[in-house]
Amino acid sequence: MDILKKKIGIVGGGQLGKMMILEAKRLGFYVAVLDPAADCPSQSICDKLIVSPLDDPSGYIELSKHTDVITYEWELINADALENLEKEGQTVYPSVRSLRKIQNKYIQNSEMQSNNIPVPRFALVSTTEEIREYGKSTNFGYPLMLKTTTGGYDGKGVAPIKTEADIESAFNELGSGVKELMVEEFVGFQKEISVIASRGITGEMVVYPVAENTHTNTILDTTVVPADISDEISNKAAEIANRVMSVFEGVGTFCTEMFLTADGNIFVNEVAPRPHNSGHYTIEGCFANQFENHIRAIVGLPFGDTSLISPTVMVNLIGQSDGTARLLGLEESYKDPNVHVHVYGKSESKTGRKMGHFTVTGNTADDAVKRADKLKQVLRFIGE
Repeated sequence: MDILKKKIGIVGGGQLGKMMILEAKRLGFYVAVLDPAADCPSQSICDKLIVSPLDDPSGYIELSKHTDVITYEWELINADALENLEKEGQTVYPSVRSLRKIQNKYIQNSEMQSNNIPVPRFALVSTTEEIREYGKSTNFGYPLMLKTTTGGYDGKGVAPIKTEADIESAFNELGSGVKELMVEEFVGFQKEISVIASRGITGEMVVYPVAENTHTNTILDTTVVPADISDEISNKAAEIANRVMSVFEGVGTFCTEMFLTADGNIFVNEVAPRPHNSGHYTIEGCFANQFENHIRAIVGLPFGDTSLISPTVMVNLIGQSDGTARLLGLEESYKDPNVHVHVYGKSESKTGRKMGHFTVTGNTADDAVKRADKLKQVLRFIGE
């Protein structure tokens, strides 16, 4: 089959799906999308939109009728529905086997731990007493992180336990044991970093430069590339991301989020089996961006160059109020010729919702950071 004749299906029509489509369309691919919202960001550029809840198997069946290969922009989807399609011969990348391992954080960590990939120490718990016993039995003690094993994202499904006195409230906050829970060692990190990597159908891999990330209210705020770390640490992080891709046998673009400690140790925080918010810098910052290499991977094309063109800063545009979305400061921001604004096309602004992002390129990372910091005060989404 002619590669360009392949029809691509994407589960999820948010901003990540939209950016996948933009790259797929450059080569003329047909793209169908499954999303619960008729006005999702992808609706304006996909060839077919199937409006259906992401937990409803019928939507997946309909998507399969129109596609040769299915991928996804989010991991909190119906793996059973995708597995049934795989059994019937549908190609799904990343595979459902990869997806299932990553959907459950306990299984994800266990898989990495058994393959000598560094992760924080962790254990399953189901009662406050088990949490208390874990805190007493370890040599590192408190603080601890309590997490739901499934369903968490952007800081949701996580509750810190600073001291033993916090156990009850953290347990109640996460559903009082209704959901499966795990407790995890708190890593006193110096920096949060991430590595985007892409893996092809036959196992070939490419890795992007290490990104340094800053979060505000548990949501990614700023990504700076190159990260302010030594070459030794950078190589170590890239090697870990390479191993993660091999362990999970990923096909497509993955992100490995990591903690870097003051003494130079790296621990994997979590893995996303898809392009990632912290990889948006690649659109202007690299020769072939994370979305292009994701599309190349799932259809079987060789990868593009992941080298950095210039230092780049990415800043998320987060909704500052609720209502009909309005972007302020675009004309002012575009007075800087090296600013690129990406608007996702969400009609409603919500406080804390990712509405878009912008990148700033510069001769140095410090130069780009200074200009980006000024624009944070100018460029913003509000609701009216």
